[in-house]
Amino acid sequence: MTSLIHDIRGAQHPLDRLGRPLHDLRISVMDRCNFRCPYCMPREQFHENYQFLKSRERLSFDEIVRLTKLFAGMGVRKVRLTGGEPLLRTNLADLVGDLTGIPGIEDIALTTNGVLLGNHAVDLHANGLNRITVSLDTLDKDIFKRMSGGFGALDQVLAGIEAAIAAGLTPVKINSVIERGLNDHTALDLVEHFRGTPVIVRFIEFMDVGNSNQWDPKMVVPSRELAARINERWPMFPVSENYRGEVAQRWRFADGGGEVGFISSVSQPFCGACSRARLSSEGKFFTCLFANQGTDLRAPMREGANDAELLHIIRGAWLGRADRYSELRDELRRDAPATKKIEMYYIGG
Repeated sequence: MTSLIHDIRGAQHPLDRLGRPLHDLRISVMDRCNFRCPYCMPREQFHENYQFLKSRERLSFDEIVRLTKLFAGMGVRKVRLTGGEPLLRTNLADLVGDLTGIPGIEDIALTTNGVLLGNHAVDLHANGLNRITVSLDTLDKDIFKRMSGGFGALDQVLAGIEAAIAAGLTPVKINSVIERGLNDHTALDLVEHFRGTPVIVRFIEFMDVGNSNQWDPKMVVPSRELAARINERWPMFPVSENYRGEVAQRWRFADGGGEVGFISSVSQPFCGACSRARLSSEGKFFTCLFANQGTDLRAPMREGANDAELLHIIRGAWLGRADRYSELRDELRRDAPATKKIEMYYIGG
């Protein structure tokens, strides 16, 4: 039975059908990207003639701020801006500044491929960005080019990370998707490069997000296997999570060289503590990364719905939420192998 919880402000916050609160909102501000990573936006499908959203189809900054205020009233405390590539959205730092003024929002972060980060890090931090995550799968230039869809911008990404550190966006987190036989042999190079710096490397198991990445479970490198490899080279020990529902399992190096994280959605699903929701750049509300449909908020908003009406729609979607795809992956893939899922570029990772 759905129940309610109260935060320190006394506001009522709904729980979904599995008793999970709404705490994190990931907002995609742009469906376009300047990479064509095969596990997200393979070039064969997202070619030069592919029809992305037109600017009028994306939510405006005012619309994003309005909806975020409503989500904050539902219990959201953390906001992450995603894409596509969010830094392709003009004046993104202005949106960050607007979001920082929303009562209840305590943390604003951004996920980027890092290519444009060197140009924006100072502005983003000045406008209130708290944290930044850079997607970086390898330091091998040839493999990087292959995994980015033919783009050789590794030096720009590394320069962007340095710019983020200099701007005070620390610790910088790096998300690295590991695929067996492709870049798993370069994982330790990432650890070695960033050990002792204000950077935390987090390894992500290759997931079957969307329909375009030709996912095969044989390509998954379980986190426990990768952790064993790293521990053999640099002894480390597990540390407790920063907050309930944190997706990354954290490990700290025994010699004080920092920490690494592991996001194990395939081998160790964490659906039971998932408090994330996602808002696409055209205003659809998704309650799971692996969803096959969302709730349209843009249409009623542009048709004149007031805040109470929009809140009713958002609340109803969360109260009805029962998503736990990663826990049921094998069963769902067996029973409905042709089910279309939302692509990752569309709602962020």
